[in-house]
Amino acid sequence: MKDKTIDYVLRTTWLAVNKMYNEEASKFDTTMATGFALLSIDPEKGTPSTSLGPKMGMEATSLSRTLKMMEEKGLIIRKPNPEDGRGVLIFLTEFGKEKREYSRERVLTFNNAIRQNVSEDKLNHFYEVAEVINNMISNKKIYNQKEHILK
Repeated sequence: MKDKTIDYVLRTTWLAVNKMYNEEASKFDTTMATGFALLSIDPEKGTPSTSLGPKMGMEATSLSRTLKMMEEKGLIIRKPNPEDGRGVLIFLTEFGKEKREYSRERVLTFNNAIRQNVSEDKLNHFYEVAEVINNMISNKKIYNQKEHILK
C-alpha cells in the first residue's frame, strides 16, 4: 500500500463505496445520486434548488436530470420559493420521505459497519486528513493558478 498515491486510494475507495451504494439502490430501482439527493433535501422546510448542487457537489446538468427523474417517480415536488419569486423549493413527497428513511438507514448501516472495524482514533485521523485535503484544494494550495497559466 505504501507505493500507492493518495489520490489513487481516495479514488478507488470512493468508486467502491459508489458501486456498493448503487448496487443497494438498484434493488429498489433507484441510484445513489437519488438517495444522496433525498438526504440533502430538508424533509420539513424543503430546500432551494440552487443550494442542492453545491451541497451535493453535483454539476447543474446532472442535478437537473436527477431531480427530473425524482419528480417523475413521485419522490419530490417543486414549488415557487415565496421569499424569491425566481427560485424553486424542492419538497419531499410522503413517498420521498419514505425512501429518504431507507437511504438514511443504508448510510447508517455503512457507518456503523466501518465504526465496528476501525478504532475511533483511526477514524479521527481519517477525518483530519480529509479536512486537510479539502482545505488545501479549496484554498488552491496544491496547484498555484499562476504557475499553470499557458502563455
